[in-house]
Amino acid sequence: MRNNNSTQRLSVTPAQVLLAYRHGLFPMSRGRRGSIEWFMADPRTILPLDDRFRIPRTVKRLLRRGGFDIRINHSFAEVIDACARHATVGSDEVWLSDEMIDLYLELHALGHAHSVEVWIDGALAGGLYGVAMRAAFFGESMFSRSPSASQIALVALVERLRERGFQLLDAQMRTPHIARFGAVDMPHDEYLARLAIAMMEERAFV
Repeated sequence: MRNNNSTQRLSVTPAQVLLAYRHGLFPMSRGRRGSIEWFMADPRTILPLDDRFRIPRTVKRLLRRGGFDIRINHSFAEVIDACARHATVGSDEVWLSDEMIDLYLELHALGHAHSVEVWIDGALAGGLYGVAMRAAFFGESMFSRSPSASQIALVALVERLRERGFQLLDAQMRTPHIARFGAVDMPHDEYLARLAIAMMEERAFV
């Protein structure tokens, strides 16, 4: 796991990341030590926070069965480290570089980046992290060490965003994983309009 107290100088600042999110961009890197670049997905994928959000039957069964705890920001560094390791499996393209990990650790220390974690028998079984800004949450990555743990974390995230009046859950790009939950693709201009509305409202994630 990376050191929480890393003193590496960042080429991209937390303020730049937040500004990029406001304008519909998000950061990725090319390789574990590659430079951070800005990306725009068109179409943009969101997860609806209304009744269009669907929970797969397999996940519903796990939720009913229980046996897990949901924690917020309990082990953010471990979550992002696990996401980085998960991103390398079966792929030569690693989008979560060492510098990006340091960057999101700093965003977390500043109160912008958050983790939703699933714990089973006292161990971190899966989770996700992202950035909350005003009434929008920008999902970044998730991982599982136990079957469907990341999906349980996603359901917990949606429940929290609904309870606190968030208006937008940005998933960036469609994947088979999030498609199961009713992901919606929209043209970039439509996404920017939705984003602008979310930026007008103040919400608190924690």
